[in-house]
Amino acid sequence: MSVHCFTSFSFSYLNRARVLVHTIKKFHPDWTFWAVITDRVPEGFAFTISSEDFDKVLWGEDLRPKDFTAWIFKHDIVEACTAVKGYALEHILRSGAEKIVYLDPDIAVFNSLDLVVKSLENHSILLTPHQIRPEKLEMAIRDNEITSSRLGTYNLGFLAIRNDSAGREMAEWWAARLAKMCYDMPEDGIFVDQKWCDLVPALFDNVGILRDPGLNVASWNLSHRNVSISASGEILANEALLRFFHFTKLGPLGDTMTKRYAGPDSDVYELWLWYKNAVRQFTDDAVPSRWWHYATYEDGKIIDKEDRVLYRHRQDLQDAFGNPFASGAGSFQEWLEFNKEESSKRSLSS
Repeated sequence: MSVHCFTSFSFSYLNRARVLVHTIKKFHPDWTFWAVITDRVPEGFAFTISSEDFDKVLWGEDLRPKDFTAWIFKHDIVEACTAVKGYALEHILRSGAEKIVYLDPDIAVFNSLDLVVKSLENHSILLTPHQIRPEKLEMAIRDNEITSSRLGTYNLGFLAIRNDSAGREMAEWWAARLAKMCYDMPEDGIFVDQKWCDLVPALFDNVGILRDPGLNVASWNLSHRNVSISASGEILANEALLRFFHFTKLGPLGDTMTKRYAGPDSDVYELWLWYKNAVRQFTDDAVPSRWWHYATYEDGKIIDKEDRVLYRHRQDLQDAFGNPFASGAGSFQEWLEFNKEESSKRSLSS
């Protein structure tokens, strides 16, 4: 059975993606692993597929060759790396993969994912919910249940698809939605690729919801998932094998949420320590911190999120500026500077 796995990232997350593929290959060396990269290689850094654990690489600009420059400008880094996931899923389905697993780059695998592969024998689409037990404390209800209501019931750090009619139908729908509406706008009912998938169980056949506590463990569900390491070295989530852990928000925010819900004696801190060391091991200092090729105008100035949103909503600006990254005379950047100055003058005179 042909199983393919993919993740989507920019070069600032290459270290995390390396940890992911390293842990995947430990348990599933026969899987084909695809790196989907919506970025360009930083100057001074040598990226060659032969020196990586990835089997194949897909570039964001190749997945959407038409009007890519204008399209990518409308997205920040998170929006862009999630928006291409639908295109990548369709591409891998067309390549002949029978079963496909998506995992976020900040995930590490700790045991076999045969449970997922076997579930795809009976289901076309598999999702994992953020929470699998009701919360009782008000703080946890606000942190977890209300957040899930706003941002999506299912965590799209994981998705699995079987290459059948229902799986292909879902992939086509998802890719079409992400192509035009993969934005961080929870006030409008959209949270990048994730919130859309609340509709999946209603719209498509053969959808499975995986509630195994060892899947997609993360800071947002530690209130009901006790991570422990047995005397024999097995890593457990409750009484189940820990399959994969989602190390979202590496740094102070992730530490805070972990401490809030794991308690002081949990073995989960050992996992975080291991992960931080693994990311450090796979970090190449030639990749600049927080690098993303599409983060700046051509003159190197950082693009404000409000500039992207304005361009996204104004068809007249899209028609006038086919390359919004340009700097200098006649550019979108110049137009912004002039109009911001005019707006400021009007505010001062009023």
